[in-house]
Amino acid sequence: MAESYILKIYRGSPSQQYWEEFPLELVPFANVITSLMEIQKNPVNLKGEKVTPVAWEMGCLEEVCGSCSMLINGYPRQACTALIKPLIDKSGSSTITLAPFTKFPLVRDLIVDRSIMFENLKKVHAWIDVDSSFERGNNPRISQAKQHMMYTTSTCMTCGCCSEGCPQVNAQSKFIGPAAVAQVRLFNAHPIGKMQSRQRLQPMMEEGGIADCGNAQNCVKVCPKKIPLTDAIAAISRDVTRQAFKNIFSLPERDDG
Repeated sequence: MAESYILKIYRGSPSQQYWEEFPLELVPFANVITSLMEIQKNPVNLKGEKVTPVAWEMGCLEEVCGSCSMLINGYPRQACTALIKPLIDKSGSSTITLAPFTKFPLVRDLIVDRSIMFENLKKVHAWIDVDSSFERGNNPRISQAKQHMMYTTSTCMTCGCCSEGCPQVNAQSKFIGPAAVAQVRLFNAHPIGKMQSRQRLQPMMEEGGIADCGNAQNCVKVCPKKIPLTDAIAAISRDVTRQAFKNIFSLPERDDG
């Protein structure tokens, strides 16, 4: 007899959420996404009732796009890389709970609106301004250590796991979140991007900026890409202090090499 398990899903629309259970047979290498797809093909719950299919988001299915973020057994992670068998073995239960993130507006079922994260990226100017020329000439050298930091930080997929795990991201706080802070570090480290460093650091000095971080360090623990978010927060705290002195004494920007 095939092994079975239950997906217990917290679904519904805002202010009308409820738990619903779906029985499934365990197949080799099944993950949360394939399980949701099985429910979509035949949305019959544990009571034998035919219900509307569960709504969720997915894209790349290889932990790159960040769209399938959700709470799996209470832990923020990507559904595409959450294999069913290890989840059962780790929890010791054949029931796996799925719920939408709580730090973002609920759309429906497991879908939330992460628009605030993208708005925060615009707020901190998280891109490099370049002209339209195709001939760049010789570019400044970047050290191996800085290249490693920049590459690691660039793997951020705006999935929202860091914000979900951060106690400072809540309805009573305007904290911009760890992801945006890390992107400030990334683009300020770029030889061209550093020319807009003041523009990126200014939001970090305002309400919701770096001072609102409580140093819980949950963000770095739940990041699927293992981005050193606490290192980025420490680096930007230092840069903000330096920028504050520059603002006070009207010091000109200098090239740190």
